[in-house]
Amino acid sequence: EVRLRETVARYGLSKVQEAMEAVMDYAEAATRATIHAIPNGSYEFQDHLDDDRTGGAPVPQRVRVTVASGQLTADFTGSAPQQLGSVNAVLAVTQSATYYVVRCLTGEDVPVNDGCFRPVQVIAPQGCVLNPRPPAAVAAGNVETSQRITDLVLGALAQALPQRIPAASSGTMNNVTIGGYDPFRQRPFAYYETIGGGAGAGPAGDGLSAVHTHMTNTMNTPVEALEFAYPFRVMEYGVREGSGGPGQHRGGEGIHRSYEFLCPANVTILSERRRFAPYGLQGGEPGGRGKNLLVHADGREEELPSKVSFTVEPGDRLVVHTPGGGGWGEAGDPPADARVI
Repeated sequence: EVRLRETVARYGLSKVQEAMEAVMDYAEAATRATIHAIPNGSYEFQDHLDDDRTGGAPVPQRVRVTVASGQLTADFTGSAPQQLGSVNAVLAVTQSATYYVVRCLTGEDVPVNDGCFRPVQVIAPQGCVLNPRPPAAVAAGNVETSQRITDLVLGALAQALPQRIPAASSGTMNNVTIGGYDPFRQRPFAYYETIGGGAGAGPAGDGLSAVHTHMTNTMNTPVEALEFAYPFRVMEYGVREGSGGPGQHRGGEGIHRSYEFLCPANVTILSERRRFAPYGLQGGEPGGRGKNLLVHADGREEELPSKVSFTVEPGDRLVVHTPGGGGWGEAGDPPADARVI
């Protein structure tokens, strides 16, 4: 606020407003130029969320991306109705994920402002999972459903830009929360982290392994810091070999991370891509699906669903295997004339 007032005092309000409009007009023109480079037409794609936790049924999502005269419209009509569980994404999240894909295409040289989004229209009927009516539960919409919206729009645009769009990345933030009472430090504790996965391969090369992708913006907690502050140990943390989708370019590998609990605790997992694998493109194969396991202190293994809350006892272990990225191109094909998105 102080700097803005100083700028207005120095140049005058009309000059500042004129400059603001010019920057937004420039961003709009650059975005329209990017959209003009996409062949005109309508491109459809469908994907699914594993479930909403309450009913166990898959949650389908659909998009039709229409490109015409420098305008891009993403129409999500036909997606599932809003759900009882928290996978509903408010319209702002649906818009943001769509804008993100367009931003990936325009590149970093274009300033981010409202002008970037003037050529982009998002349609999501009220009452669907991507534009729910209050009081819908929406906690997973921001962290998980946003990933699937990104996959949808990229999947549709891959039909128009086969030499630019990468295969699906892991498609989940793999949210883990742990809480309880720490008997060693004599205090309650609450812990929350997200875990990366594999990036989708693209026409320019293999996907990166063990990274956060698309809608995530978090870093891992160092094992030493975690064990210093909380009553559990990280027994294993590494790259999940073999989880990347095969292809001319291979999808990135996911992660495996194992926690051993030293006291009773409550655990919640909010994850995706345990039922539906990250898709490959242009003949590439899907990435490996994720898996959540509870290994009891007596050695019994229990496979957990993608979204679950449960209690643990000392000696129990939680093992999270995150998805790999999809592969791109058929194995053995000659190198593509590719551009990096």
